[in-house]
Amino acid sequence: MAKTGLGGFGMVVVPILANIFGPKSSTGILLLLLIMADFFGVWYYHRHAELKKIIQLMPSALVGIIIGVYIGDKISDIHFQILLGAIIISGALMMLIKIDVKRNKSLSILVGFLGGFITMVGNAAGPIMSIYFLSIGFEKNKFIGTAAWFFLFVNIIKVPFHIIFWETINLDTFMFDIILFPLILVGALIGVWIVKKIPEKPYKVFVITSVLFSTILLFL
Repeated sequence: MAKTGLGGFGMVVVPILANIFGPKSSTGILLLLLIMADFFGVWYYHRHAELKKIIQLMPSALVGIIIGVYIGDKISDIHFQILLGAIIISGALMMLIKIDVKRNKSLSILVGFLGGFITMVGNAAGPIMSIYFLSIGFEKNKFIGTAAWFFLFVNIIKVPFHIIFWETINLDTFMFDIILFPLILVGALIGVWIVKKIPEKPYKVFVITSVLFSTILLFL
């Protein structure tokens, strides 16, 4: 549901899996689930994506991923939650003070880096990227399509690091996630159906509300 437009639901999964499998091990399990769902988001919304913006974000996102591979083993869960919450709140303030994000290339580099870093460490970059894409002024379908392509790219890039360096993805992880695939399909279809029913302005309110909920959830 998160990958086809209801992004707030995705953040609920992060702490649940962390409590069941452990913070580090859960990232590999969740990553494969997210990639399965990313394909559905790209398949349905690919025509609406702003690929130029994705290309602009990818170099710094790659740097963030590489740094995240190293820091992911060093930073505590508590410090990560505080850091992530502070980043999201800063993004919300960015929307309030009306920074011209379209012309601010430095901000794009920073957001790409933070998106790559946070998604590598905790698969939790949805809120900061949501704030950024909304600040650009993307309408509903372009917002979902651009986010879907961005996360498909970065999530696939992360897989080798999880296999080789963190050893959080193996054959058992893959088989476990395959079992859950039918529910990924059901969730994706439900997400598409619900998003169609939500008008443009209420949808943006929903996204902002889900971002705030995600921040509170992470702090708790």
